[in-house]
Amino acid sequence: MSTTVVLGAQWGDEGKGKVTDFFASNADLVVRFQGGNNAGHTIVVNDETIKLSCTPSGVLYPDCIPVIASGCVVDLGVLMDELKMLKEKNVDTSNLKLSSNAHLIMPYHKLLDELIETRLGKNMIGTTKRGIGPCYADKIQRQGIRVQDLLDENIFSEKVSAILKDKNEIISKIYNAKEFELEEVLNEFNKYRETVSNITTDTSLLVSNAITAGKNVLFEGAQGTLLDIDHGTYPFVTSSNTTAGNAAIGSGIGPKDIERIIGVTKAYISRVGTGPFLTEQENEIGDYLIDKGAEYGVVTGRRRRCGWLDLVSLKYAVRVNSLTELFITKLDVLSGLKELKVNVAYEIDGTEIKDFPREQKVLHAGKPVYKTMKGWDEDISNVTSFEDLPNEAKEYIKFIEDFINVPIKFISVGPERNQNIIRE
Repeated sequence: MSTTVVLGAQWGDEGKGKVTDFFASNADLVVRFQGGNNAGHTIVVNDETIKLSCTPSGVLYPDCIPVIASGCVVDLGVLMDELKMLKEKNVDTSNLKLSSNAHLIMPYHKLLDELIETRLGKNMIGTTKRGIGPCYADKIQRQGIRVQDLLDENIFSEKVSAILKDKNEIISKIYNAKEFELEEVLNEFNKYRETVSNITTDTSLLVSNAITAGKNVLFEGAQGTLLDIDHGTYPFVTSSNTTAGNAAIGSGIGPKDIERIIGVTKAYISRVGTGPFLTEQENEIGDYLIDKGAEYGVVTGRRRRCGWLDLVSLKYAVRVNSLTELFITKLDVLSGLKELKVNVAYEIDGTEIKDFPREQKVLHAGKPVYKTMKGWDEDISNVTSFEDLPNEAKEYIKFIEDFINVPIKFISVGPERNQNIIRE
């Protein structure tokens, strides 16, 4: 495996948790390089479902080092709860490493996230209200609190005291909400200091040394390509770069160190929150995909919006990530549908657009151009070979592969970590 990036090729929720877990079995390190606890990873092991939002998926393997790198923002309360949950499931978390440069999600970030979203009203972004955006905003404004600041009680107190004055003015005078007490904030974080000090390190050096030593390093993306702050469906995006280039930046290594980039996509498409979605099916097809695919957010529990696979956006994901291969999940969910559709172009004002549009109005006002294909009735959840799939399923996979011009090497046919077809 050497160095491999696994990331979403859609709007997130593609099943990256299962895919990362699949590759983590051979990894020495699994590195989370961006995002926070606004995205969850679900892993099913022996019929037991484990949901993670902070901890990298590699934590389930005792010989693997899970790494939260500097490109992440961290809610220490959520992280501590996850570590407690994993301990109760007899999962050893002693190998976890946290970057000293990662930024901390503070209580005022979460409140501001909620207040800002509420004020936007009908124009709300649809955030998870976990404080991710405000935390990244402080990072860019150089007002952020980092993990290393917490390790020194005096530095942490001075920094929080200074920034809390500004945040309290905004909270009280603009939003008419209750201000935070400095002592309450400090007391909350003081109880995390000892645990944090035991897991904090220079993760850039750790990862770099592992690569130099020829170890297998897996880089784990939190959200999907179309949620990238620069390359996604802005402003309905997350607050960090979710594309493959940020695997190097967020981890603190050079781009030449990355050898393999695997995109993860469902056999259909979904998104959570607001924003354009041309192939969305607000009908019995959408209900079928939601119910059969259990399409509810890991972190929020929100019902996902579902629709036909959009090959135009998938081809775009191939381009902006330099995907070397694709892992398709939830092919089994399509079993039972008589007819399948895939989007091959956008139509607006009588013109067909075959590349992902540079102007957002196309995604709001355009119409999908569909290729219709035959479905299949067979249960494929126990299929282990591509050749044993129904002909219609094989044709569906091959059509996608030909359209995006990237090999589909892995196909998931169920939620369990062993329900996969490997094409070599």
